[in-house]
Amino acid sequence: MLVNATNMLLKARDGHYAVGQFNINNLEWTKSILLTAQEMNSPVILGVSEGAGKYMTGFKTVAAMVKAMDESLGITVPVALHLDHGTYEGAKACVAAGFTSIMFDGSHYGIDENVAKTTELVALAHDHGLSIEAEVGSIGGEEDGVIGMGEVADPAECAKIASLGIDFLAAGIGNIHGKYPANWKGLDFDALDKIHNATDNIPLVLHGGTGIPDEMIKKAISLGVSKINVNTECQLSFADATRKYIEAGKDLEGKGFDPRKLLAPGAEAIKATVREKIELFGSANKA
Repeated sequence: MLVNATNMLLKARDGHYAVGQFNINNLEWTKSILLTAQEMNSPVILGVSEGAGKYMTGFKTVAAMVKAMDESLGITVPVALHLDHGTYEGAKACVAAGFTSIMFDGSHYGIDENVAKTTELVALAHDHGLSIEAEVGSIGGEEDGVIGMGEVADPAECAKIASLGIDFLAAGIGNIHGKYPANWKGLDFDALDKIHNATDNIPLVLHGGTGIPDEMIKKAISLGVSKINVNTECQLSFADATRKYIEAGKDLEGKGFDPRKLLAPGAEAIKATVREKIELFGSANKA
């Protein structure tokens, strides 16, 4: 059943584990993630970026597919459908489309405008029963054309945004989207500790989960991170499995060109990645 993400993240915070947000791009992605979460009895968050929403022909299409698939696959674990890095307009559109959770990324606005827009969207989300995530300090790397350098969020600004009634907070602690460069300095745990203390124990979100060493992930969870976003890693494993299938000439054998056969190895690879992350984050059997 589709639910908002508030309860699953409060449970994760108190139980010292994290719930994975796995971004979806199409039917195969969604199906692989839902089946794996069910198999592992784990709560899960399906993330949809504005670019992926557009690719799938709009947020209404995404919400309809996810709701129908959740039902037809007999999924019983809690599933949240969440807008990732939403604009002000995108957040409103997802509330209307039937998402159960939104993220408003106002990190590129000045703090006053971020506060004003977040306040308005908190009221809108809560009126409709959705959970809402906000962001302070940009996450590095590139996502949908937004380039950030992996800034470290200011704890005082985090406290200000956290006090607006949001349900969970994404705070930059040196993490970046995409592949991490060789000279990456690692997560700033002192900053994480200060942010956690300044934000009244609100569940914290770690974006850019791909490529962060396991030990750092575990330490971040111990310091209040309750939601970890994974996207690039599933894309890489899907691409790798698909390449191997085609390089082995399997698409030329029998009906190997059938998209159901062509995409099957990639879908299995996504499942393996999601399984690995659920184990690392500690959310297995927490549904």
